[in-house]
Amino acid sequence: MKKLTTLPQNDKPREKLLKKGAKALKDYELIAILLGSGIKGKDVFALSKEIAKLFENDFANLSLEKLQKINGLGLAKASQIISAIELSRRYLIKQNKKVTSPQDIFNELKDFTTKKQEHFILITLDGASHIINTHTLFIGTLNQSIVHPREVFATAIEDRAASIIIAHNHPSNTPTPSQADINITNRLKEVAKLVGIELLDHIILTKDSYYSFSDEGLL
Repeated sequence: MKKLTTLPQNDKPREKLLKKGAKALKDYELIAILLGSGIKGKDVFALSKEIAKLFENDFANLSLEKLQKINGLGLAKASQIISAIELSRRYLIKQNKKVTSPQDIFNELKDFTTKKQEHFILITLDGASHIINTHTLFIGTLNQSIVHPREVFATAIEDRAASIIIAHNHPSNTPTPSQADINITNRLKEVAKLVGIELLDHIILTKDSYYSFSDEGLL
């Protein structure tokens, strides 16, 4: 089993990283640093190249289970790789905007506050409350027949969301929720529990203010 410490000095990716920076390393060399060593009959670079090939073929659907199918990659090393990828997703991919309050959502959706029709918006978030995506799911007067949990949570699952925030605008400029708004929230809250994706808030937007179901203790 070849370890990084036993490689010739010129072949050591850690030393290359130190001298030239991470951008100078090839994909398999970066993976080799994460692994640290190979297994009996397969050195660290051979193992790293197999993992890099899996990345190239199906990175979007990479999982702990798929990594463990590679001969020689156990739970510990596979977990290290998945954890490194997840950290990258949380801090580097897409908007990287973190939601800490309803005000953050109001600021994020400011463009919807002046719409003349109601827009139902879904915001998907990762485990660190960074925004993954913002989706406009429905346009028009909202009711339970239009806002169906299937569309909401199918989109959230596709985004691999850990939690969601829903929002919609009131063209009347009155933030008070209607009975339909309350019913929709309760329905989605129940489905969220079943699906395992947390509903963090439902925010009603107007030009100058907002109503947060979470702030009002209704979630």
